[in-house]
Amino acid sequence: MRFRLVTVFLLGTLIAVSMAPGSRAQAANSPVLQLDAWRRALLSGESAALAPLYTEAPQVFAPGQKPSSLKSELDYWASWKAKGLKSVSAEVVDTQEPQPGFRVLMIQLTLNVAENGTTKKYFVKLGQGYIEKAATWKIAAEQREAETRLKGPAVRKDLYPAGVNAEKEISEALATAGRTHKRVLVVFGGNWCYDCHVLDEAFHTPEIAPTLNKNFVVVHVDVGEYNKNLELARKYEVPLERGVPAAAVLESDGQLVVSQKNQEFEKAQSMAPEDILAFLNKWKPAAAH
Repeated sequence: MRFRLVTVFLLGTLIAVSMAPGSRAQAANSPVLQLDAWRRALLSGESAALAPLYTEAPQVFAPGQKPSSLKSELDYWASWKAKGLKSVSAEVVDTQEPQPGFRVLMIQLTLNVAENGTTKKYFVKLGQGYIEKAATWKIAAEQREAETRLKGPAVRKDLYPAGVNAEKEISEALATAGRTHKRVLVVFGGNWCYDCHVLDEAFHTPEIAPTLNKNFVVVHVDVGEYNKNLELARKYEVPLERGVPAAAVLESDGQLVVSQKNQEFEKAQSMAPEDILAFLNKWKPAAAH
């Protein structure tokens, strides 16, 4: 979905609801205020607290754009309390107004869950379509992605700019690594690769950044449409045919320490921070162990 809703279904819902008498009464609150009420109801873990925030027959889509029922959706949200949900934050990353009386919010949820004596973060992307109904805003449509342990990027960076001399960047990184007693982490990928952006987002989180920055100099190598820097991939024994992102770790003298051959980072969005930290700690400079 990448923060997209099924617009046809949302607009269909809008038309159906807007035809109902009194459905366009001036709302006294706003979708954002209703979202906060929804967040608090989610934290309570009670389906009965969530249900009144939806219209009677909302269009609901589970991960994979599969049609779902309101009951199934409410059960999903209520289940988080039993999993150890402690707090929830809801960041609105985009808003749309397809037509008057209808708002679409693109939302990034962060759920803090107590598990085995520690608190773990889960992230859920969802879109909610709100409509003015009976002097308030109700959720008339909802679509969500599956929860992940790594946060997806709100905006994709130019991680792999065109025209960069990858060999020169690696050479400069090796020189920096030599001065600072680090290793070089070479990440092969492309701007089109969503998992590449997820991995980079993870690299900048408080859980991972200290270990990464203390022990590695990172270089991004553009593979284009699997037609660029192929010799470098072969040199560092990275099998690009298995997908990207894929990484190689180099000593500061340029010697290969390890290369990923089993798609370790290729599905970054399904990884957890602990997975990335385990890799970094295993392959950081020997003196740092």
